[in-house]
Amino acid sequence: MKVPTSEARRRLPKLVRQVQQDPTLTVEILVRDEPVAELRAIRPHPMPGEAARKLLVLARRLAKSGARAAASNVSETVKDHLYGPGGIIR
Repeated sequence: MKVPTSEARRRLPKLVRQVQQDPTLTVEILVRDEPVAELRAIRPHPMPGEAARKLLVLARRLAKSGARAAASNVSETVKDHLYGPGGIIR
């Protein structure tokens, strides 16, 4: 959504509520038809301890699958599990 500065000033509370309801919404604020600012929802932070919980779940899953100790060394691939496609931290 693109909004001129004057309209953004008038409608700021409404725009904030819209972004709050739909976190995927981005509002571009325009000055002379050029975007100069952006209003969007902040990314939620993971809950404290969520990374450790995810690693424990992964370790249990690897142990159940019968993976060898050398192949299931989670500490060597911790960044893949935290930041990768299925990771907890985005």
